Amino acid sequence: MKVSEILKVKGNILFTVTPETPIVEAVAAMAEKDIGSLVVMEYGELVGMLTFREVLNTLHKSGGSLDGSTVRKHMDDSPITVTPDTDLNEVRRIMLEKHTRYMPVMDARTLLGVMSFYDVAKAVLDAQGFENKMLKAYIRDWPAEHEENNT
Repeated sequence: MKVSEILKVKGNILFTVTPETPIVEAVAAMAEKDIGSLVVMEYGELVGMLTFREVLNTLHKSGGSLDGSTVRKHMDDSPITVTPDTDLNEVRRIMLEKHTRYMPVMDARTLLGVMSFYDVAKAVLDAQGFENKMLKAYIRDWPAEHEENNT
């Protein structure tokens, strides 16, 4: 299964901020939209990601308060990206090795979406469910004469 197949099912809603967005506004947007990441865009280009991990690190370093700074100070300015042709197993491997939960999907310099750990888990679960259904249907339709010839 390819990343492009998951994006088709998931849809293409993206939540973005600029590097100059106040961190307090970005965190409020994440909470209101119940999302774990924001794509940071500047002049139409991906320049970073702000995830709950960066927000928690900010809170930890500042003693529990969000300062008056901007997203630029706190974002991951070199997020790991994948392409629409990346295989789902490769995405899983990267996410596990790099401890990343959100990966922008890029087609050259164009941002197509964000692949989350949840999206990957859901795709794997759906694929396993489909395989189980097919196997059960195959077993249920097993030819009776095949069983008689083997006894």
